[in-house]
Amino acid sequence: MAPDRLRSKVVSAFKLRGYLLRGEATKYLSEALELVPDLELDDTLENVIDAVEKQPLSSNMIERSIVEAAVHECSQSVDETVEHILNIIGAFDIPHFVYNLERKKFLPLSMISHPLPNLFGKARDKAEVFRERYTILQQRTQRHELFTPLATGAHPDESRSKFQLKTIETLLGSTAKIGEVIVLGMITQMKEGKYFLEDPTGTVQLNLSKAQFHSGLYTESCFVLAEGWFEDQVFHVNAFGFPPIEPSSTTRAYYGNVNFFGGPTSTSVKASVKLKQLEEENEDTMFVLVSDVWLDQAEVLEKLHIMFSGYSAAPPTCFIFCGNFSSAPYGKNHVQSLKDSLKALADIICEYPNIHQSSRFLFVPGPEDPGPGSILPRPPLAKNITNDFRQRVPFSVFTTNPCRIQYCTQEIIIFREDLVNKMCRNCVRFPSNSLDIPHHFVKTLLSQGHLTPLPLYVCPVYWAYDHTLRVYPVPDLLIIADKYDPFTITNTDCLCINPGSFPRSGFSFKVFYPSNKTVEDSKL
Repeated sequence: MAPDRLRSKVVSAFKLRGYLLRGEATKYLSEALELVPDLELDDTLENVIDAVEKQPLSSNMIERSIVEAAVHECSQSVDETVEHILNIIGAFDIPHFVYNLERKKFLPLSMISHPLPNLFGKARDKAEVFRERYTILQQRTQRHELFTPLATGAHPDESRSKFQLKTIETLLGSTAKIGEVIVLGMITQMKEGKYFLEDPTGTVQLNLSKAQFHSGLYTESCFVLAEGWFEDQVFHVNAFGFPPIEPSSTTRAYYGNVNFFGGPTSTSVKASVKLKQLEEENEDTMFVLVSDVWLDQAEVLEKLHIMFSGYSAAPPTCFIFCGNFSSAPYGKNHVQSLKDSLKALADIICEYPNIHQSSRFLFVPGPEDPGPGSILPRPPLAKNITNDFRQRVPFSVFTTNPCRIQYCTQEIIIFREDLVNKMCRNCVRFPSNSLDIPHHFVKTLLSQGHLTPLPLYVCPVYWAYDHTLRVYPVPDLLIIADKYDPFTITNTDCLCINPGSFPRSGFSFKVFYPSNKTVEDSKL
């Protein structure tokens, strides 16, 4: 492209995003982009502007130093692609993005005057937990076609199919009866046996006597779209639904290549053509998922022996072992017995040199493994327990619960918690179709954009680390290792699987093939 045309293209691209370039910055960027093919120019420019926006900007006038840093970041991310094939991301390394209402975009916590997260959270952190969950769902719902305002000049008949979200403050400020209103809020029980709807503007008592519940598990502390009428300070609910789920591709269309997921790259791996190609070419890649690996049971070790001997000819990329790693509850000899059990597992792995040298082993702790109680996110098993194992099996990673895996362009979330029963127990009203519990369960998690849409006294969370439990944008694969019966369900381009409890389900496990996103049910 001619130098003058390139300069004007650069300037106008920045202007479209609300930025002005200094002369030196324009000159530097035009020279840097001279060798980029015309077909790739628009994408490259977008990536540079995204990288500029990540920096702490004091004004919309962009200096050369800022552009230089952005270009360096973009060129680095291209060179490092091959190293980013498989990354395991612990919960405490997941980036924290906060939705900014004025700028209508997600900003990293570092750009907001917000204290760094601390395990010993303050009262403000607790309030932010639910405010952030609400804001994410609100911006997602308002973007949905049912709630987007009609363009001016639209046909008057079309306006009937559109809905408008109201706040609780609007209802409470009215003395007259308000008919047919929809409110996005959180179900709470402020008084024994009486349910309320809460949003950042206030709370209102609910009358659920005539409420119809759409599919899903409606628990306390989950966010709902409540439709009904308001009179005498009571909201009479006709129907409850969940906020609509948004495919990952739609989210990314709005927010570009922001890396919400975590990992070494500054931009989302979804945009990498190289990684996509590698993902499709590596058809032999597979992940073996096993939950409740009771290493203190001779029968379990025997079955793992059989599994490894079967896979030794073609070793899987990764074995994902979820806790609990002991069948006995926590006791004074627990730590020593777990060390001995891991030693026995290392002996078995070393018998199969192919697997020992080629496969990775990922260990996700369960709710009854040694650690700081049942509060989430849960740190990895302590180093003094795992040291010997890690020395003998160098390709092993002991990580947090939940944790994430980025494989090529795929995003995988792993969570080990007996969540299905907890959610069923805490339902406001149990679904009439109880045979379909896995579908209700999966829909609830994806609609809520969160792994534990339950009250904090049922599922405690470190307040400042609540963002590590987000399921937004929707991942490619969500592994919920639960003692409930195994299931595989696809919802909104997200594959959700539960391998089930290995010893309790007759030694069944799941195998995931990323190249074609298929899951195989296996049993020993």
